[in-house]
Amino acid sequence: MSEGRAPSAYSLTARALHWITAILVMTAIPIGIVMVNVSAGPLQDSLFDLHRSIGTVIIPVIIVRFGYRLTHPPLPLPYDIPAIQQFAAHATHWGLYGLLIVQPFLGWVATSAYGASILVFGLFALPPIWPKDQIFSERLFVVHQLIGLAIACLAAGHIGAAFYHQFIRNDRVLMRMITG
Repeated sequence: MSEGRAPSAYSLTARALHWITAILVMTAIPIGIVMVNVSAGPLQDSLFDLHRSIGTVIIPVIIVRFGYRLTHPPLPLPYDIPAIQQFAAHATHWGLYGLLIVQPFLGWVATSAYGASILVFGLFALPPIWPKDQIFSERLFVVHQLIGLAIACLAAGHIGAAFYHQFIRNDRVLMRMITG
């Protein structure tokens, strides 16, 4: 390893969990935005079902990913990264983990309180986990939207930092998550 360079690669498991999570989140966010901005009807219903299905899949993926992260520490950043940038990187990662664990459960509780079902890709329905309460549901959906915005902002910062490493610093920080 050359001076100032990060270790060469994340494991295949870490990379797979990262990219599965990224695809799910980067699909769920725009669907969530569109679904609340289209007219009520079959399209909106389909978008809600798809958004809920993706959120359901995120639950086990992020739990497995979090468990893997706890038992397999991430590769260190290059030693010459300023302390504030290292802090920002760690805060962004832990913020994403925390919000991605909370967000789908919050959506499940809010949907249960709304009284809607969660049919997962047309295969099975999740049981409601909260009694019907329309006012509570509306409040939770506001929080769900705000957390979605926070996830989008953290993801944008994470992506921006990856591009910074690739195109400005020219180190292998991005590539170790892509190709190993």
